[in-house]
Amino acid sequence: MSSKAANMNIELTESAVARIRELVSSDGKHGLRLAVKAAGCSGLEYVMDVVDGPAAGDIEKAYEGFTLYVDAESYTSALTGLKLDFQKDALSSAFVYQNPNQKGACGCGVSFSV
Repeated sequence: MSSKAANMNIELTESAVARIRELVSSDGKHGLRLAVKAAGCSGLEYVMDVVDGPAAGDIEKAYEGFTLYVDAESYTSALTGLKLDFQKDALSSAFVYQNPNQKGACGCGVSFSV
């Protein structure tokens, strides 16, 4: 079961909302699930999946066109206060995580520590 979290302290920029809406719509799904997992040389790695619904224990926040599902344990341990942006230039595009909990990151930028 998921729980509603209208006061979830994760911010999505307008460009992140637009990109997530595109991804969810093109896959015919209902939302995006955000979590962290143990990986990489610094300890944690962000995991984003386009999904039909929440996993057990997820917290959620509705946006126009999709729902953001967040793994509750990841939220408590590493994602509180996260700001998620989507940036695009002539050569690349990527989600950019601005995480106030991050204490360190690996050289390649894939993993981080809290």
